[in-house]
Amino acid sequence: MADIPALFDLTGRTALITGGSRGLGREMALAFAAAGADVMIASRSLESCEETAREVETATGRRAIPYACHIGRWSELDGLAEAAWSQLGGVDILVNNAGKSPLYDHVVNVNEQLWDSVLGLNLKGPFRLSALLGTRMVERAKETGRSGSIINISSIAAIHPTPDVIPYTAAKAGLNAITIGFAQTFGPHVRVNCIMPGSFRTDISKAWDWKMVDQQMKRVALRRVGEPHEIVGAAMFLASDAGSYTTGAVFTVDGGVPT
Repeated sequence: MADIPALFDLTGRTALITGGSRGLGREMALAFAAAGADVMIASRSLESCEETAREVETATGRRAIPYACHIGRWSELDGLAEAAWSQLGGVDILVNNAGKSPLYDHVVNVNEQLWDSVLGLNLKGPFRLSALLGTRMVERAKETGRSGSIINISSIAAIHPTPDVIPYTAAKAGLNAITIGFAQTFGPHVRVNCIMPGSFRTDISKAWDWKMVDQQMKRVALRRVGEPHEIVGAAMFLASDAGSYTTGAVFTVDGGVPT
């Protein structure tokens, strides 16, 4: 019979979480640390990373390292990968969570800067960081037998496009696709999976039109938006030995949005 607590135990493992200082990233950082992992929290704001790192260490007793980096800038990712590998002593879990979806009034007003910015943060960054760290994780797995896990945080916008988030939709659809590609590239030593969240109550949701959101939630099976901690179950499954035979999968965590 399987030892259920042991399946989800992350003791002795390490995790890098981009966009880890707030929202879903913060919840995953806290959860992984509570399960025994040391974590590096990366985002553009060092102050925000430091604040979350202190919170993680106080709450869990695990080591939490803040690191400032713009995930959408290719030139900064080698430094992040190297810092994570050296300061954590290797990376077992990579969570590509950093993302954004700027508002625009009409698609004709989407300029090249907005397009490049959205694709850079949501797709280019995860591609490069996965390539850098996944390659190292494979080599270490061959030497030590310790497999790795990469988790991409996509969005149901990837499969439910709407007129107000077309660049974001394109980026997240691409993220779903590279998840499968990287699973084939790095298998059998590193598992690569994707979570597609629906609407979650995070910092971004403060700008939402809640009358419209409440109306939209009437179509959702659970009739509500998700709370940040509700991402943790799926993330823990994919990060831990509980998901040891799962790779190249795209998981929907959206409260039951109809297809």
